[in-house]
Amino acid sequence: MQSFTSKRFALKTIAACTVLAAASGLPSLAQAQTKLKWAHVYETSEPYHTQSVWAAEEIKKRSNGKFDIQVFPASTLGKETDINQGLTLGTVDMIISGTSFAARSYPRLGIAYYPFIFRDGEHLLAYSKSAVFKEMSEAYREKTGIQITAYTYYGARHTTAQKAFTNCEGMKGLKIRVPDVPAYTATPKACGANPTPIAFAEVYLALQNGTVDAQENPLTTIEAKKFYEVQKAIMLTGHIVDGLTTQVAPHLWNKLTDAEKAMFTEVTREAAARASAQIKKREGELADEFKQKGLQIVNVDRKSFQDAVLKSTTLESLGYTRADYDKIQAIK
Repeated sequence: MQSFTSKRFALKTIAACTVLAAASGLPSLAQAQTKLKWAHVYETSEPYHTQSVWAAEEIKKRSNGKFDIQVFPASTLGKETDINQGLTLGTVDMIISGTSFAARSYPRLGIAYYPFIFRDGEHLLAYSKSAVFKEMSEAYREKTGIQITAYTYYGARHTTAQKAFTNCEGMKGLKIRVPDVPAYTATPKACGANPTPIAFAEVYLALQNGTVDAQENPLTTIEAKKFYEVQKAIMLTGHIVDGLTTQVAPHLWNKLTDAEKAMFTEVTREAAARASAQIKKREGELADEFKQKGLQIVNVDRKSFQDAVLKSTTLESLGYTRADYDKIQAIK
């Protein structure tokens, strides 16, 4: 009899604890904690990482501890190609990455990397909120199951090299590292350079040992990756205005309730807005700081690059459409 009474007391205690947990906002015994992996290739000092950490903590707080997200920076879970594949394989749950990699599955998304398509960072962010990008994102999810929740400004991509040049002709013969994506090769190819795909984590060493002569990235990335230590000049080509997307794997997204989906979207968009503001501010400060470090800062004839790209690399040759291009150009 005593044993039966003890068991009944224990069951009542568990039930009471569950009710109290629900009332207090804490996860109940029935709500197991979900551990998630969020991966990217950027340094811990960069806003993409610091704001991802903030978002992970905020999601944990808003879900009453249900989602425990660990952020893995600096390619610790693999190169950018690896983490993109990981969304489908189930080895990662969330990533920050450029849509150039998503475009391998859904080519329309790659149009954001067509050189000179965006006027500036504000134009890119307006595109991220536009009907055309929403349509592309939905089509991408229908094809892959992957949900894009947010878009972060990455910066205008400029060119660094050991020797300065002022126009497209000056890039001829230059061995330049680019990401392994066709749109990134368009400008160097149009100018007669030799674009060489190298993994992001290996670029510093490739520049240091002369495997390549040059690379192209935003000023904030040139700072974070310390490329300025192994390059002598920065040409302000601004050939691509770049952005990164926050993406959620289908094995996670499909398990979320509507309320959780809305919360993940809201938090990651807030993090993206905060990171974008930090990047834009820092971008405006760096040219002068690089000059103080002894680098040449060169204002180039950007039209010479743009004309060469338009002449040699049509939208259609990269799998894009004039209709999407015109819609993006019309965004104010």
